Amino acid sequence: MALQVLGITLSMIGFAGTIIICALPMWKVTAFIGTNIVVAQVFWEGLWMTCVHERTGQMQCKMYDALLDLDPSLQAARGLVVTTMALACLAFLIFLVGANCTNCLDNPRAKARIVVVSGITFMLSGLTTVIPVSWTAHFIIRDFYNPIVHEALKREMGAALYVGWVTAGLLFIGGAVLCTSWPSERVNNSPRYTVAKAGTHSSYAIKNYV
Repeated sequence: MALQVLGITLSMIGFAGTIIICALPMWKVTAFIGTNIVVAQVFWEGLWMTCVHERTGQMQCKMYDALLDLDPSLQAARGLVVTTMALACLAFLIFLVGANCTNCLDNPRAKARIVVVSGITFMLSGLTTVIPVSWTAHFIIRDFYNPIVHEALKREMGAALYVGWVTAGLLFIGGAVLCTSWPSERVNNSPRYTVAKAGTHSSYAIKNYV
């Protein structure tokens, strides 16, 4: 029971982190290098919008105009992050069916198998989280050290990427903990086994009494 609580807690924190990185427009931020050290505006780029933060404290955000005009890597990152949230929701529903705190099923072995399936699904959601985050970080680093790219167009890794790596780790660890919650001892609850066991203890007690 304790392992299930720990596993689902870590997994749900990871799920919340997935929602955060999906909404935050801080996947890419302006790089302050070279002659671009002092600027009046800071550009943030996310999955769904771009934002401009001015030195006066004002911030303006704009949604991307057309899906087909976006970079293929951004489209793939969108799809994978949405897939992550769908997998995490599915894994949570599966967990509710097999959790020890619910009464959806009576067979403890079947409930344990369902919890393991839930853990595997959470681990898959962690994989679909780390892929777009690492992929985006790779392109940012590649362009940063590319001398052909102008300094004003270079970006740095935003806070959403670091949150994404932590989120992927929580989903993977939480899913692994749920997979290890499989009971180590096999318990046979059949009536024949119970009667036989009771008869054995009764015979042993009568023998000692005699």
